[in-house]
Amino acid sequence: MNPDLTEITVVGDDDTGLLAEITSLLFERDINIEDLDQAVKDGLFRMTMHVDISRMSCSKTDLREALTDRCGELGMDVTVRFPSESDTRSIAVLATKESHCLEALLDECTAAEFPGTIDVVIGNHPDLKPVARRNDIPFHDVGDENGSPDECELLDRLEEYGTDLVVLARYMRILSPEVVFRYRNRIINVHPSLLPAFPGASAYMQAIEEGVRIAGVTAHYVTPDLDQGPIITQRAFNVPDDATEEDLQALGQPLEADALVEAVRLHVTDNLITGRGRTHFRDESDANPGLPQEIDDLSPSHPVDESISGDCESKSTADD
Repeated sequence: MNPDLTEITVVGDDDTGLLAEITSLLFERDINIEDLDQAVKDGLFRMTMHVDISRMSCSKTDLREALTDRCGELGMDVTVRFPSESDTRSIAVLATKESHCLEALLDECTAAEFPGTIDVVIGNHPDLKPVARRNDIPFHDVGDENGSPDECELLDRLEEYGTDLVVLARYMRILSPEVVFRYRNRIINVHPSLLPAFPGASAYMQAIEEGVRIAGVTAHYVTPDLDQGPIITQRAFNVPDDATEEDLQALGQPLEADALVEAVRLHVTDNLITGRGRTHFRDESDANPGLPQEIDDLSPSHPVDESISGDCESKSTADD
């Protein structure tokens, strides 16, 4: 997607005529829609547009106010993101109890050249509050005594900190469409399997039960469909004979952190393009989306199928 385009996201209860209402408002202000995507999940409607405002006949403030007023009348929420509003990316990290991914992200984001900042850590348990405090980052616990999150509070916190990117650092809860629709292609999760294999809970145990020889991890964008969003980066490792779930966790957790950090870096440096359910890289020179080059170098290159049509024709001619 062209980074110079303005992104408009509208979310609310599904109803007829919503698309026409918003597109008409844009047309009246000489705004050209370059891309439009819409979805409905559990009765919730989401429309995301990328628009060209270079010939817009109103100011940015007027556009935002007009959209807010019109969507308010329709009972919808709207978010307008102009590309010039932020030079760095504000990152919110969601986590539960495991610290390895959060620690890796904090190490990465403190690097001077990293074009983003972790402005808040949000948990559904209080366990990782000390980690955030050690790094002088605000921590908010939005979970109840069972760890069930209050998503209204979660959305309020994300808005409070002006979040551009949500990173799930082993956040052990499924986000509802209320959250996912508002941050389309701006939520990154890490899952402990080589998706699309073994989605859902206990992925390492699933790998053991299926007897795989190679397991791995995947960082991907989050969609309303569990563990089915566009894949960004993957890492793999060998599964030892008689490995336990704890053994695979010990092997996989460093790779979970590595894959997640790389995915976040690719996103905040605008190296990713997402379309038709998959990601593409703008510049692969610094990207490490999968296995290192050394593995490719070790892979055999022969034999491969070769065309035999010429040999068949020659043999047929000789027989004649």
